[in-house]
Amino acid sequence: MDNDFVYLDYNATTPVDQRVLEAMLPYFNQFYANSGSSHLFGLTVREAVENATEEVAELIGAEPREIIFTSGATESVNLALKGFKTDTDKNHIITVTTEHKAVLDTCAQLEKDGFKVDYLNVDHLGNINLSEMESLITERTLMVCIMLVNNETGVIHPIQEIGEIVHGKNCYFFCDATQAIGKIQIDVKELNIDLMAFSAHKFCGPKGVGALYISSAIKNKMQSQIQGGGQQNNLRSGTLNIPGIIGLGKAAEIALLEMEQDVQKIKALRDHLENELLKIPQTSINGDHSARIFNTTNICFEGIYSEDFILSLGNICVSSGSACNAVTTKPSHVLKAMGMSDRDALSSIRFSIGKYTSFSEIETAVEKIEKTVLLLRNR
Repeated sequence: MDNDFVYLDYNATTPVDQRVLEAMLPYFNQFYANSGSSHLFGLTVREAVENATEEVAELIGAEPREIIFTSGATESVNLALKGFKTDTDKNHIITVTTEHKAVLDTCAQLEKDGFKVDYLNVDHLGNINLSEMESLITERTLMVCIMLVNNETGVIHPIQEIGEIVHGKNCYFFCDATQAIGKIQIDVKELNIDLMAFSAHKFCGPKGVGALYISSAIKNKMQSQIQGGGQQNNLRSGTLNIPGIIGLGKAAEIALLEMEQDVQKIKALRDHLENELLKIPQTSINGDHSARIFNTTNICFEGIYSEDFILSLGNICVSSGSACNAVTTKPSHVLKAMGMSDRDALSSIRFSIGKYTSFSEIETAVEKIEKTVLLLRNR
């Protein structure tokens, strides 16, 4: 993208694809009718929403009736965890210490409401022990919540196998797939996922819109967290964000068509960036090197402080973890859970790239990063 910044923070958010923007614009001031209206104008807009819903469903291997639109993944997480009810007394949830704060904070609230939550530990590479997970499941376990791709390290969890174990124990499986949707192929049925959250802005769609996949087999177990006009089968009341939904649908359509070529290009750039930065003395990759998404690398630069590093880079945009606390005086909870010391966690930087990243931008970043590390270490 043409601007003065070298943007290497795609896991935080992404630029909107021009084709997505063009698809959205008419729904602000030309096709502005409420899709809930019964007149022809409203029905025309409703048809566009239905088409977008089909695009989103196709991207993840779901049925359109299994898609609920939200304001983003955080709302989807809250609806999934707080809104899932059964007629049993099950009140036990299993999750992982390296989940996004949207999951961890929601689970903390559920604990205050009387739920018991077990937090699985990870090893030094960020991987969970499936046997340990299985051993924690009891007859009181309602749900297991494990993300597909970690937002800080890019580590990919074995979701299909996890889902098989969970279903074999007569429990339900919720997956935060925010960092995976639009990047890698996903089929919710093959992966044994019951509920799945994601956001448009992580794959070149607009901010402020996302979705929750709810398997049709459990839809009658969901309770709305927002009451009102009864939109979306009473699961999420409120006038639909039509431009956002159209944008999400278009982003899904583009991702499905261009995913394979994007993967090849982005992985090559990520690998080049990583290889060059690892030439700097006293650097190392955080997280599993192999079970990892293709666009992300998290690197520890010993002897620097991430806050100073990020500010010193100026127009090179990177982060020290989640965008929720990208520049912070506290070490990443993900890296700490992997056994890293406070010092090393605070010396670690996440680089995440996307389809608009160029080779020249990578070269520019490498040169400036090398100089910045040397400067900060010699202070």
